[in-house]
Amino acid sequence: MGLSELNEAQQIKVKSWINHGLDATEKTLGPLIQKAVPIYLKPQYFAFEAVPWAEVTRGELDGVELQFSRYSSLKQLKNDWTLYHELAHLYHPLLDYKDFWLTEGLATLLQNQIMKDSGIITYDNMMMRLKAGLERGQSNTYRLSHLQDARLASVSSNMWQLNAQQRVYWSGVAFFIEAQYQLKLQQAQYQTIAELIKAYQSCCKASEQQSGRQFLMELDKLSKTALFSNLYLKYKNRTDFPKLKQKHLNAL
Repeated sequence: MGLSELNEAQQIKVKSWINHGLDATEKTLGPLIQKAVPIYLKPQYFAFEAVPWAEVTRGELDGVELQFSRYSSLKQLKNDWTLYHELAHLYHPLLDYKDFWLTEGLATLLQNQIMKDSGIITYDNMMMRLKAGLERGQSNTYRLSHLQDARLASVSSNMWQLNAQQRVYWSGVAFFIEAQYQLKLQQAQYQTIAELIKAYQSCCKASEQQSGRQFLMELDKLSKTALFSNLYLKYKNRTDFPKLKQKHLNAL
């Protein structure tokens, strides 16, 4: 939707970009069980980056709205992380605001995995991006340490007002990196977050809004562990930024 605003060459470019994004995401996370993915296109005349804004639209069919520069090249569009991030969100249910750190962390980790698996970035580049993001999260957490209620769940509920996106997103990334380490340590049936989310989406994804605890209980059930619920209790009320060790990063 929105293709009619573009000329023929731009339409071909945008279709190629969207199809590439869907294919790359499915390569890592498997096909979505919903019968179609609505894509709402909002081409921009003036933009400082290829995809300045995007969001998931929840409904009978979950979809993605994309604001993008109509003048960006196909390569610039493919190299932008936004589409992969939003498509990754379609593999989990909508969670409560206080648990947005989980969904944003999950989508951020998966977007990097998708881009690596499809050859857009290398493994080394993925690790560099993740480490840089974790550093931004730590810095943002320090900036917010003066808050009367600096618990992650509280900050997540007020993310936009507090300008706390870096803490919220990257605390969630740290959570899932630590979870993947635990999956491998416990020799669980699914050894990676991507494998587990692929299985979850194909069998168990809730259609209604859930709490983070409900979502993670499903992941525990699938992985035959209790690690997600246990980590959740450790993370949701923390006021510091998670201190990952090299062994955690090595599990990626």
